[in-house]
Amino acid sequence: QVQLVESGGGRVQTGASLRLSCAASGPDSNDNAMAWFRQTPGKQREFVAGVSWAGGNLNYADSVKGRFTISRDTTKNTAYLQMNNLKPEDTAVYYCAARYGQVRRDMTSYTAWGQGTQVTVSS
Repeated sequence: QVQLVESGGGRVQTGASLRLSCAASGPDSNDNAMAWFRQTPGKQREFVAGVSWAGGNLNYADSVKGRFTISRDTTKNTAYLQMNNLKPEDTAVYYCAARYGQVRRDMTSYTAWGQGTQVTVSS
């Protein structure tokens, strides 16, 4: 069972940057693709970005392309989401997720989830 712990959320103003971290642990944490999703009240959790285990396959939602960068450090078993030029519409709870195999955009294919971290962007 993979355990995921996120950190790095906060409250910032429009145009600012934040970096989220997701540390994975557990006997099954290798060979997992990792992804970030976000959710606002009353809406379905949506895919933001994903990265394969080796880091060669990157996938982004159109709404964050050019502003967000996902990466991972396999030596630390940690994934990162660098968020630049933040907008009020980026306000959400951000969740880290992991699944064995390749990145997918559907949340139902992910078997491990973090507890979520709040990101609030004020105008």
